[in-house]
Amino acid sequence: MSKVNRGALAAVAAGATALAVAAVLAVVSRPDGSVGADQAAALAEPSPSAGASSLGASSAGSTPVPVAPGALPGDTGTVPPVRLRIPAIDVTARVDPVGVDRRTGEFDVPPSVDQVGWYRYGPGLAAETGSVVIAGHVDSAEQGRGAFYRLRDLAPGDTLTATGDDGIERTYRVVAREEYDKTKIPLARYFARDGRPRLTLITCGGPFDAEARRYRDNIVVTAVPL
Repeated sequence: MSKVNRGALAAVAAGATALAVAAVLAVVSRPDGSVGADQAAALAEPSPSAGASSLGASSAGSTPVPVAPGALPGDTGTVPPVRLRIPAIDVTARVDPVGVDRRTGEFDVPPSVDQVGWYRYGPGLAAETGSVVIAGHVDSAEQGRGAFYRLRDLAPGDTLTATGDDGIERTYRVVAREEYDKTKIPLARYFARDGRPRLTLITCGGPFDAEARRYRDNIVVTAVPL
């Protein structure tokens, strides 16, 4: 796994471990069961007038951290999500802001598997462009099933609600569910601050490597505001 200063974030909910940072590779793996991949990719396309991503990526395929880990972005208009509800998979979870640990290069998530984490260096719920990333654990040996244990069961058409710290409930409709090998997930797409507004949910999936104590894949669900 590469570190943050190599320019790529991976929202990889690895059971009881923190989300780890990984490199963006050109080759994408989409195992059977992925749906809506083309639509998810189209949502990430910047408008012709958008120019470079506001994350400041120097080249395609990289997603550097925009501000120093541990500090919130200076945009006081950002609306953080504080609650996530997904009726189709019986999820009601608190959402905490998370960032990247400077020492380890890992994308932290709340220690309780019942909670999920919003990537605080990306867009908030009121943003007119970009991907609002929320990641969570699939499970834990100590705590059991996580909030996103059934994330892979979501299908296009399912709805979910994210409540911001402004008290407003915003409803989204699922348009895609994809599964990637963790080494092949297109991170720049999912952490972009440009493209159409969308909500990106990420957890672990695929076979579990008992020796490495990690899942092989990531499940990524993309939803658009209604």
